[in-house]
Amino acid sequence: MILASDLIQKIESFAPKELAEEGDPTGLQIGDPKQAIHRVMTTLDVRPETVQEAIEQQVDFIWAHHEPMFFPAKNLDLSNPQNKMYAELIKQNIVVYSSHTNLDAAAGGLNDWLCTAFEIEDATPLVVDERNKNAGLGRIGTLKKPLSMADYARQVKSKCGVAAVRLIANDPNRMIQRVAVLGGDGGKFWPQAQAAGADLYVTADLYYHVGHDVLAEDFAVLDPDHHMEAIAKEPMAEKVREWFSQDLSVVTSQVNTDPYRYL
Repeated sequence: MILASDLIQKIESFAPKELAEEGDPTGLQIGDPKQAIHRVMTTLDVRPETVQEAIEQQVDFIWAHHEPMFFPAKNLDLSNPQNKMYAELIKQNIVVYSSHTNLDAAAGGLNDWLCTAFEIEDATPLVVDERNKNAGLGRIGTLKKPLSMADYARQVKSKCGVAAVRLIANDPNRMIQRVAVLGGDGGKFWPQAQAAGADLYVTADLYYHVGHDVLAEDFAVLDPDHHMEAIAKEPMAEKVREWFSQDLSVVTSQVNTDPYRYL
């Protein structure tokens, strides 16, 4: 019999909670760690539609990247859709565990998976963790061969399955080879990416005025949408299979939780 705590122990060995950024409520979100589990679903987000998917798939443990309870509930008014989702998870005995910025920073974690997807080789941490030199936010490495920014942007767009990407660059035809990446909202780290020698920095949620700062420094940022982190769903599932082989069945969420639509 596998308990939720058994899986949690494996997850925390892989992505230690101490790697999380200050204020990030990573970890157990909902449920009893002593509960027996049989079927796991990996997902980027925990939204009402992914909870319904988990119920239909007879899942009893959700391993998510983003925390559903990033902001604490102020009441248990079930007319609130978010509270109703929490109640449904409890009613269905579904344990929810999130690995957020600690999974970003972990060696072999989310940013390494992004490097694989975006064909960035020989990657090392962009913002090195002081306690673990092999871990840290973001990665920087090289492409097999130089590409123009525009061609690379189209390649990343295809990998992420999005309708559009945002390229902040003075010359989209400039050739690049050294690329930095930081999954999620990494706009504040663009100076570190430039200082580390990156020709291009791939991250999401770059602010308008920050974009002007990037151009003024003749640097370049590619923003393929925060939802690029959905690439992690399958590697997360592979980790569970690696740890528990035939003892747990695993599915990846097929729901697209990207809130943006490009018209």
